[in-house]
Amino acid sequence: MSQVNNLEGVAHAKKTNVRWHIVIILFIITAVSVGDRSTLAIAGKDMSAALGINPGQMGWVFSAFAWAYCLAQIPGGWLLDRFGSKKVYLCGLCMWSVFTLLQGCVEIFHGFGAIICFTILLFLVGLFEAPVMPGNSRFVAAWFPSKERATAAAIFNSAQYFATAIFAPIMGWLTLNYGWQSIFIFMGTLGIVITFAAAKVVHNPLNHPAVNSEELDYIRQGGALVDMDQRKVKSGPAVDFGAFKQLITNRMLLGVYLGQYCINVLTFFFITWFPLYLAMEKGLDIKTVGFIAAIPAICGFLGGLLGGVISDRILRLTQSLSIARKTPIVLGMLLSMVMVFCNYVDSIYLVVFFMSLAFLGKGIGALGWAVMSDTAPKEMAGVAGGFFNLCGNCAGIISPVVIGYIVKATGHFEWALVFVAVHALIAIFSFVVIVGPIKRIELKKTGAQQ
Repeated sequence: MSQVNNLEGVAHAKKTNVRWHIVIILFIITAVSVGDRSTLAIAGKDMSAALGINPGQMGWVFSAFAWAYCLAQIPGGWLLDRFGSKKVYLCGLCMWSVFTLLQGCVEIFHGFGAIICFTILLFLVGLFEAPVMPGNSRFVAAWFPSKERATAAAIFNSAQYFATAIFAPIMGWLTLNYGWQSIFIFMGTLGIVITFAAAKVVHNPLNHPAVNSEELDYIRQGGALVDMDQRKVKSGPAVDFGAFKQLITNRMLLGVYLGQYCINVLTFFFITWFPLYLAMEKGLDIKTVGFIAAIPAICGFLGGLLGGVISDRILRLTQSLSIARKTPIVLGMLLSMVMVFCNYVDSIYLVVFFMSLAFLGKGIGALGWAVMSDTAPKEMAGVAGGFFNLCGNCAGIISPVVIGYIVKATGHFEWALVFVAVHALIAIFSFVVIVGPIKRIELKKTGAQQ
């Protein structure tokens, strides 16, 4: 009997951990995607002076990315479901990196022509970044059992804070020494290099050369959808509108969509207007902004990891997805509301302190993608993730513009911070009152599926 137990222990010890290698690559790619979309926040002050852009116009330029990103979410999710995660994911990474690089060359057009060219390129970046987060969600659903899913989702989602912490100082230094154009060239080149590296590492579970049967059995028995891409339908209608209708009328999902929209208002404030808040409201130079912006971002990164770990820990203790996912969201959103205290202090140290707490709370509460991995129907995981991300990133269209006009009208950021904090409160209401029990959606059979 002891010999049998020893053999079982050896077999267990030999289980590979390829799934964690996958999520690390997802983390890196997500960090690059967020870095690319936040380049304008660092370059914005110098670029707006060079091209003659006022705060209202800057809000519209910021939103160009989000317009494309939102419009392409459902088509991007459909492409992921139709052609598989890897091909669509890596193609998007390569193309958005090329368009990021080209943004560094827009000044050759001069004046208003440069603004139009930059806006078009930013729109194209958003178009090709659209499959990233739905793709991340599909990879996590395919590679991770339920009890590890929040941690995995939190890892790739925390890349948005890591990107600010790492890239903001680098981009600030590049802008100071080589001009605002240099950061677009740097980030675009980095993305192209990572595309080729990721192609060697990213695979689906059943196709990965390094995964063994023990790990496959472990993740499959834990609820991972390991055959997600192998089950792609090659014939029949391209879009099942009956199933799609179920995705947009389900009460639980509607609450999740609204909650993600509100959480993303905080996200887009931090990756668009926050550096400009430090420069315009607090009078800091661009180099100082780059380094100071990294402090709250580090807190957000730690909060993102902590939220996933807390959620999975609660799940193991309570066996309740609803309690495990909602508790960190509520606590995190409450903490993020302390940003309004910045309106009542003058010390830059206190501003950084309150913003760091807010970023920490936002990170803890950013579990929307874990919830989506838990709830999306396996037949339409990409489309469900795309629609979820569409709703969330409408915040990227609305909030930068609203904040821009608030700042233009008042000359300050006080009401902008209140605008952001109120959305944290609405997110709490949505997840607590509207969502209800969290569980995976089972699609009803429609005419197209029968």
